[in-house]
Amino acid sequence: MEVAVPEGPKKDLLHVPASEGQSVWIGADIYTLKATKETTGGSLSLMEVSVPPGDGPPPHVHSNEDEGIYVLAGELEFFTDGRTFLAGPGDFVFVPRGTVHALRNVGVHPGKTLTMYTPGGMDRYFAGVGTPAEPGVPPAPQMSPEQLQKAMGLAQEYGLEVRLPEGGPQ
Repeated sequence: MEVAVPEGPKKDLLHVPASEGQSVWIGADIYTLKATKETTGGSLSLMEVSVPPGDGPPPHVHSNEDEGIYVLAGELEFFTDGRTFLAGPGDFVFVPRGTVHALRNVGVHPGKTLTMYTPGGMDRYFAGVGTPAEPGVPPAPQMSPEQLQKAMGLAQEYGLEVRLPEGGPQ
């Protein structure tokens, strides 16, 4: 019996050791790109995300990707469709494209997630907005006006709608 092999770009096995991956700061959040659109043949983007207490992205919508968030550490409060809930280590949250959502670290310790987007491509947004993380140098406590302008400028290109509160970020 012959097995049909799907046509498309060839994907090679990918191994990214724990200490590797491009790390960028967006405000005080740290995004480490573990799998990119390029390294997965467009299948997905995977990032390890560290969110300090009190921080998290504002309400936003992805029009092109579904988002999966696996919580590794911390207490994260999620907001979606008029619903609020807490997620902790071991919890998984799936956000279908087109869903308004946000999260905030409500704990006293940094939150950490593995965040995946399908199909791939959002890694380019984070790499484009973020500034390279440097060992031993603390990140800015919040996004600079320049970083916010870059984030808003790239959002439309990546099918992202950010819904900032009246008066800008808080």
